Amino acid sequence: MASGCCSPAVTTLTVASARPDSPIDTKPAPATLTGMVKIPAGPFSMGTNNALAYPADGEGPKRTVVLEEFWIDEAAVTNQAFSEFVEASGYITEAERIGWSFVPAFLLSPKDEQHLVGTSADTPWWVGVMNTDWRHPLGPSSSIQELQSHPVVHVSWEDAQAFAQWNGKRLPTEAEWEKAARGGRENSLYAWGDELMNDGDHACNIWQGDFPTSNSAEDGYLGTAPVYSFQPNGYGLYNVCGNVWEWCQDSWNNSFTDESKVIKGGSFMCHDSYCNRYRLSARTSHPKNGFTAHIGFRCVADTPRELLGSL
Repeated sequence: MASGCCSPAVTTLTVASARPDSPIDTKPAPATLTGMVKIPAGPFSMGTNNALAYPADGEGPKRTVVLEEFWIDEAAVTNQAFSEFVEASGYITEAERIGWSFVPAFLLSPKDEQHLVGTSADTPWWVGVMNTDWRHPLGPSSSIQELQSHPVVHVSWEDAQAFAQWNGKRLPTEAEWEKAARGGRENSLYAWGDELMNDGDHACNIWQGDFPTSNSAEDGYLGTAPVYSFQPNGYGLYNVCGNVWEWCQDSWNNSFTDESKVIKGGSFMCHDSYCNRYRLSARTSHPKNGFTAHIGFRCVADTPRELLGSL
């Protein structure tokens, strides 16, 4: 299984798992719509016919999709929220069970170079590092102590599913994700319009400079940004372009047996010269058992009567 875009190929490195599976032993938390926004029912234009699209990714053609009303997290799940889930449930992520994960080479501390597993053959700007996981996102010497408001990363599709189910929610379908990300806009490249800069200001967290050798961090961030950074879109969602890729419910090839899942939104590793998939219609895939420093997620919920009282 190969990964798309600026992601490493998971199968280029293999480390045997030394931990058992991680069943959740205790009862789920009560469902709540706090921190979520309502997306109205109705049609929207999904995909694009724009020349910037990648035909092989299946971005087009532009088509009308009709959805029921749903609710979606206004921001990606944070390290703080994931910590609360793990503390309550005892869950152990796949990266923790396997014992290593991928880190952008330019963000790896010299003190953690001794823990290198290897380099991704197709994308050498990614390195495998032992004892890297959501608690230690940039190598074993790193921590999330100062990153509580940042998106949780190094979570697989199954990890994201476990969190969502625990909270009485689910992962968004690709159509739900794109409708919410568009914020009511039709045909825009980005959540704020068609120009990458928004009235002269940076509007998202992506790579600035020369990829992959030099990141000037003109948007203020070398790695992830807090989930409430930059201006929200028309529906009140934050960081739907850049920062971290987000897992969707859908299989890449529309098959229940497909081991790759759709991810949307782009990340801080995206740059126009290599991967301009931080556009709203853009999409790529990642193995569902894969995890990196630039993939997170947000959740959705339907509108059952029992949740309406949480508003």
